[in-house]
Amino acid sequence: MLSIRARTLLLVLGLLSLSMTLISYKSYRDAQHEIEELFDAQLAQTARLLQGMLSRDMPSSARQSLQSALNQAILAQHDDSDDGTASGHPYEGKLAFQVLDEQGQVLLQSASAPTGVLEKMVADLKPTASLPPTLATEELLKHITEHLAGYHTVSLGNYHWRLFILHDRLDSHWIVVGEREDVRGELVGKVALRSLLPDLVGLPLLALLVWLAVGWGLRPLQRMAELIKARAPNNLAPLLLSPLPSELEPMGAALNRLLLQVNQLLNQEKRFIADAAHELRTPLAVLRIHAQNALQAPDPVDRNEALHQLGSGVERATRVITQLLTLARLEPSVVQLAMVNLDLLGFVRNELAELTPLALDRQQDLNLDADENSDYHLLADGPSLGTLLQNLIGNAVQYTPTGGRIQVQLHAQADALTLRIQDSGPGVEPALREKLFERFYRQGDGQGAGLGLSIVLRVVELHRGSIRLNASPLGGLEVCVRLPRDVCG
Repeated sequence: MLSIRARTLLLVLGLLSLSMTLISYKSYRDAQHEIEELFDAQLAQTARLLQGMLSRDMPSSARQSLQSALNQAILAQHDDSDDGTASGHPYEGKLAFQVLDEQGQVLLQSASAPTGVLEKMVADLKPTASLPPTLATEELLKHITEHLAGYHTVSLGNYHWRLFILHDRLDSHWIVVGEREDVRGELVGKVALRSLLPDLVGLPLLALLVWLAVGWGLRPLQRMAELIKARAPNNLAPLLLSPLPSELEPMGAALNRLLLQVNQLLNQEKRFIADAAHELRTPLAVLRIHAQNALQAPDPVDRNEALHQLGSGVERATRVITQLLTLARLEPSVVQLAMVNLDLLGFVRNELAELTPLALDRQQDLNLDADENSDYHLLADGPSLGTLLQNLIGNAVQYTPTGGRIQVQLHAQADALTLRIQDSGPGVEPALREKLFERFYRQGDGQGAGLGLSIVLRVVELHRGSIRLNASPLGGLEVCVRLPRDVCG
């Protein structure tokens, strides 16, 4: 993958080169057309001048004198070129003219004029009909007059010539003025070279300027990269990159948000490790003591008692570890809820069926009160709601005395469902109820780790619901959980 600078330079210079090429080609074509128009106009002007100079009444001696003067001028040009004092132009030999009568006889011509011009063109223009193949034929002359006058490009000898042929109807003269095509091609080439030369010379300079401009434009990105490289691995503080260009502001905000999330994850891991170490230290120490007592007890009764205590300790340690793992799994930045359309009434019934043996073991009355005709559907995550019910019912069973009552009520509203769990236990003082949601806070002689209601609170928060602790009509504690039907609502 190329760097951003290289990609930008390739794109900009590529587009610039393509644009300059197209513009240069268009300029070349326009220059070529204008030069050809200019040369064609000069050919026509020269023909008109010759037409004005020569007439039918011009004596033959005058024409011969004019032809002699033209020949002497050509000889003088050659003489000057031999001694190095030429005052003419190299293109003179590439320009020519002829004046012919109606029989095709040359009346006047330049020294460089090609021979047989009119005869060749007349031969090309003769029709295939059975007409006498002579220039004097009236029908053939009319045909030639209509098609021969004007501009033509013909091949004569080793060169192509651009000709302008003018027919003088008054004097019956043919005036042929022409120039070689290489004169025009050479001039167009020089014009094109002079127009393209600044572009060819300026393109590397322009590329250098573009390279510097792109580098200056990408300097904030380079500073950001250098700042990130220079940071220590354990430095998760937000990046101080202001002021930033508007294009880099989303990137800077995303990096800072990522650093914040990573920092939160690390803090959660540290907190989990600290919580686990804090809560498991005592149970493990107790397990070790019970194991030593069982090994050292000489009396079978003492040994069985120590083993019984060891089993209780293992059960408590298992409960602590399970709750710690559940709490870590429900961290907002870790958990991904699978929201589905759930029938809460049927779900609660299934959960209570699994938890009923716990209540029966303590001879407690566990029942469900709900209106069968109401709609209890909502969007929720089934596993996390199961964890919520297990913790709430487990706490109620644990703190309700033997033979007590546990009542589960379910109410349906238009936008939410309300779950109430009431018990006949000792209850909690109003001043202490909020402390029950704190981690590792326990009241009484319960065998839990003090994480049950912390887990319940986390599940409720993930579902955008609310939870309250009230006095129960049965005499103990009431837990009221309100869950919206639509989590995004």
